[in-house]
Amino acid sequence: MSRIAVLCGTGMIDIAEIAGEEKNSEIIQVKVQTKWGEVPVKIIQNLAGKIFFIDRHHLDKNSRNPPHMIEHRSNVFAASSCNPDLIISINSVGSLISELPPGRIGIIDDIIDLTQTPWTFHDRNAIHSDRTSHFNLKYNQKCSTILNKIQGHCLNNLVIAQCVGPQYESPAEIDVLGKLGANVVGMTLGPESRLISETEFPHIALACSSNWAAGRSPKGRKETINHNEVNETAEIMRDNILKCIFFLQSNIE
Repeated sequence: MSRIAVLCGTGMIDIAEIAGEEKNSEIIQVKVQTKWGEVPVKIIQNLAGKIFFIDRHHLDKNSRNPPHMIEHRSNVFAASSCNPDLIISINSVGSLISELPPGRIGIIDDIIDLTQTPWTFHDRNAIHSDRTSHFNLKYNQKCSTILNKIQGHCLNNLVIAQCVGPQYESPAEIDVLGKLGANVVGMTLGPESRLISETEFPHIALACSSNWAAGRSPKGRKETINHNEVNETAEIMRDNILKCIFFLQSNIE
């Protein structure tokens, strides 16, 4: 029986309920106590095993933690406490490249995180975790298989740039990130990936293209970004995200 922990956010607030309906599964809600705060976890069980859903912003529909206020240690600790075979980060991103327009899902292969906030579980005794090949190649390849089938094509070598938020980036900032090698930009994967690298659990990250990054819209460099539209675009991808999760759940090794 497989165990998958899913960390998600924008556009995915109802993903556990949709997964439960699709698999005709009751949702069990628990709260994991950590030294950094309490984390709500929604659990569904089907014939393949259990899926643990964690909304990284975990408040309610009307009041949600902004990205710069997320306590990532509590979320990753809660995910790790589920003893998962795989941790999946679902990330709403802005796309810098025409090959990943809004509404498409890609696979993140590497990350540029130049932010100054350190994230670690080890403040007293330094633990230097390796991040050379942080995202699990085996499960990236499996995810690529199902996304190629669903979408007809899947970009599986995306580089994401970590920004702090809660504001979206400026066109000039996006230009710099693009020159550094970024394909997409987001506000949460940097801390998650750093913390998960200190655990023993395999990790992959899916990029849900929810908007063009600032200055990259085909409509022009001055096209604005509306978060309500970003959220709505992310919601459109929930069904395909669930297909990926269920496929991976049935192909855990």
